[in-house]
Amino acid sequence: MSTFRRVTDAVLASTEKGVTIAVWVVPGSSRSVIDGRHGDRLKIRVTSPAVGGKASAEVARLLGEVLDAKVTLRAGMRGRSKVFEVSETDIDSVRRKLGL
Repeated sequence: MSTFRRVTDAVLASTEKGVTIAVWVVPGSSRSVIDGRHGDRLKIRVTSPAVGGKASAEVARLLGEVLDAKVTLRAGMRGRSKVFEVSETDIDSVRRKLGL
């Protein structure tokens, strides 16, 4: 078995319920878009401000739309570094839909 990990292993992880995605959020952008990587996280720009959970909610909505799945914030309510969980899916499907 190889000791090397795929590049996306830091971003995606399998769970009992689905897949987690490590995200770096950039609030207050001109448009909402999945914008590649930020270190070991997926960078997502959203138009919502970083106030009252609005940016987190927009990230969950955007990921849910792209992945056609239920997405829930699991860690990082405050701050740009967050972890979202995608329910009832597998890591290969998420990787494919995100183009990773």
